Amino acid sequence: MSRPHSKFRLTAPKSLPPGALELVAARFRLLAEPMRLRLLHELRGGEKSVTALVEATGAGQANVSKHLSLLAGAGMVGRRKQGLNVHYFIADESLFELCDLVCGRLQEELAAKTAWLAGSAGRETPSPSPSRRP
Repeated sequence: MSRPHSKFRLTAPKSLPPGALELVAARFRLLAEPMRLRLLHELRGGEKSVTALVEATGAGQANVSKHLSLLAGAGMVGRRKQGLNVHYFIADESLFELCDLVCGRLQEELAAKTAWLAGSAGRETPSPSPSRRP
């Protein structure tokens, strides 16, 4: 079953200038860090304080704050100060389209591999035929 293409894929230009490619690469580098993905996943459910994110991820406060600062600098998350606490929220919802696309594709690949393994488990692997000499 094919998945519908993202609107971003349909509107992307056929070629990008080198400067734009650097921006795209920088965006992917930010998303290549598992802790940042965990933080984004936690924020998908709504705004959370740094303390709540520390508890949810099990990471240290300094580590969580560092990653949130990088995400905020890129415009992916926003922050709101409330008294002594800082709350973060998703500022760019398009992140989830990308994440859903990648996760959906990985699920399809895993399902195909699982089906292949299940199908080949019942069959005996044929032994290689002996080579013939002239």
